[in-house]
Amino acid sequence: MWPNNAKCAVMLTFDFDAETLWLSRDPANARKPGVLSKGIYGARRGVPEILKLLREYKLPSTFFVPGWTAEKYPDRIHAILEDGHEIGHHSYLHEWIDPDKPLEERESFERALEALDKVAGIKPVGYRSPAGETSPTLMGLLNEHGLLYDSSLMTDVVPYRHTLDDGTPGPVELPWHWSTDDAPFMMFAIQAPRPMFTNDHVFQIWRDEFDAVYEWGGLFNLVMHPQFTGRPSRTLLLRRMIEHILSKPDAWIATGEDVARAWMKHEAANG
Repeated sequence: MWPNNAKCAVMLTFDFDAETLWLSRDPANARKPGVLSKGIYGARRGVPEILKLLREYKLPSTFFVPGWTAEKYPDRIHAILEDGHEIGHHSYLHEWIDPDKPLEERESFERALEALDKVAGIKPVGYRSPAGETSPTLMGLLNEHGLLYDSSLMTDVVPYRHTLDDGTPGPVELPWHWSTDDAPFMMFAIQAPRPMFTNDHVFQIWRDEFDAVYEWGGLFNLVMHPQFTGRPSRTLLLRRMIEHILSKPDAWIATGEDVARAWMKHEAANG
């Protein structure tokens, strides 16, 4: 399935939410500098540190960016692009989709497209919904705007093709799972306290999942956030995980676009 006879594909992805993660949950957070500072850290320090690490290993990645974030931090968007990474669509303000409000969903979706285009001339080919929340109309919206793939669902460990309501082929899905997302292990808020796990604990979960996906020949989709994985000790965890992945010479690390196109090539060749 994968180029050059690779046994599995790996995506290193970063949801660059910045303050939107908190603004979208509660508008009152706009007046809480302490809460917003967590997101600001992701932009101010997290993204540069992550880019430096990826540059060291010469690895490609995909950053999923809300339109609001792109508008506020254009310098970070340009830095991501200058290092050769992909930028994907991640809503406008990290709003969770409400299936009962399709007009609001469309408005947010198209506003984010406009923001990415205005800031850096980006026409994304990939989309990831905030928190994996989607709607029955999402695939049609992606198809209408020419996006190649979605990375919001957890239906499988290999990519697959969506079918639209009219029976025609839709976008490719690049699945993920909460077990390979940093937020469940690292996100803390006074309003919703939860335990923070050690690097050893998280590494064991990520390593074991990667090893199993590798044996299955699937897609290991690692989901991280600069405000969490960009913390000093957590960048050491990312380095450790990268080293483990690179210990497998036939694990292919690629952007979402490259993974989607490789799978489409496989699909075309195998009917």
